[in-house]
Amino acid sequence: MYRISLVLAGVWTLFLFNGCAGISDPHFESPVVSLSSFRMLPQAGSGPKFEIGLHIINPNRRPLDFEGIYYTVNIEGYDVLAGVSNNLPTVEPYGEADFLLEASVDLLKSIRLISSLMQQPRDRFTYSFSARLDPGGLNPRLTIREDGEFSLQN
Repeated sequence: MYRISLVLAGVWTLFLFNGCAGISDPHFESPVVSLSSFRMLPQAGSGPKFEIGLHIINPNRRPLDFEGIYYTVNIEGYDVLAGVSNNLPTVEPYGEADFLLEASVDLLKSIRLISSLMQQPRDRFTYSFSARLDPGGLNPRLTIREDGEFSLQN
């Protein structure tokens, strides 16, 4: 009876490991994600909103069906925009896709940013866009970050 239990436990372990191996692709390559656009949307009553465009390149042989994304925009050290979405396109194997996100302004942090800018006026501002994409399954979440500067003058 002891031998039968050991054999069954061994067979069960093999099935378990084979099942987990099928869920996660050991050859999964992280997609390339870049910021393609950033603009303020027309005022709609509840405060300013921004549209953020992302471009994704899939270097894998299987489609990417993202579960969701969480993203923030930091200006001069203040996280002034944040948003989430679970409505993301499927990126075909060896394909590319563009999609738009909508981010709402954090009013309190925006007031702190404006107060800081009034104390130290400047014409150039630093920003940081950060996003965490969930490709689903056992694949690791993807974190992207893009830093830069912008000016309100031409």
